[in-house]
Amino acid sequence: MQYINIGSVRIEKTAALAPMASVADKSYRLMCKAYGASYLVSEMISSKGLCFGDKKTARLCEIEPLERPYALQLFGEDPYYMGKAADMLNRFEPDIIDINMGCPVPKIVSNGSGSALMKDPDRAFAIAAEVVKNACCPVTVKFRAGWDEQSKNAVEFAKMLEQAGVAAIACHGRTRTQFYSGKADWDTIKAVKEAVSIPVIGNGDVTDGKSAKAMYDYTGCDLVMIGRGSYGRPWVFEQVSKYLESGETVPEPDLETRLAVMKKHCGMICRYKGEKQGMKEARKNVQWYLKGLRGSAKLRARCGELVELKDLDRFAQMIRTESENIGG
Repeated sequence: MQYINIGSVRIEKTAALAPMASVADKSYRLMCKAYGASYLVSEMISSKGLCFGDKKTARLCEIEPLERPYALQLFGEDPYYMGKAADMLNRFEPDIIDINMGCPVPKIVSNGSGSALMKDPDRAFAIAAEVVKNACCPVTVKFRAGWDEQSKNAVEFAKMLEQAGVAAIACHGRTRTQFYSGKADWDTIKAVKEAVSIPVIGNGDVTDGKSAKAMYDYTGCDLVMIGRGSYGRPWVFEQVSKYLESGETVPEPDLETRLAVMKKHCGMICRYKGEKQGMKEARKNVQWYLKGLRGSAKLRARCGELVELKDLDRFAQMIRTESENIGG
């Protein structure tokens, strides 16, 4: 097994789970960790929310021992509050503090946070420097190829962040205006890797072991990160590990295994968030687990019927029946 080091933090060189707001919550992260995700990052933590004592924001900072190595991810546009928030995060003892400079969501960008910072490198530098100064652990930054096709500045941005003292960077090969459409630009990730001496994490269009190895080989990145490729497929991290280790292609699990993983995942969501709220949030995960199954379009339309955890048993039987009918 190969490893990379971010500061003093040792991480298996397989695949990390990308931070995804409203998706990669604790239950999602732990499911991926169980299948071998080598590194996890929290949901976005508002620097001002933390500084002003918001209880919901503080709960996002809680760390399960099983999640380590683990980063708490901050977002914000004000260097002062970002530095103060980093100092507050120290008491939670994260392995790493990550700064979000890549989120494309309008409500984040409109405040000057997330990928909007790629249009304001001076402010981005000030934020990174303040967080580094106040953190008691390595600091990383996740960003994109640029704001749009006409302003791809990832290489210059990466060099600037290295000068600010960050320990590693993660680059998503899409611009902000692309959101998650089109193809990720691995050439940009490769150029970023060649431009800096700190570790570079590559993100974009990694969905299995073969594509993970392809990103490693093409870009020279130190670690790959998987986001949407893990939707309803936490086992993708096992697939990557096996392929990198031996070239073995691990097939998608059979129907019964997929249903068991789905039910376990939904049970975890309800355990952490309560059954009423948990089942509301579980519906999108159930839809993702259905992808690729026979009759999945019809079944996805019925996910709104999932109200209680016990409803999953009935729903699982519907999935089996639909699969058998189409198969026959």
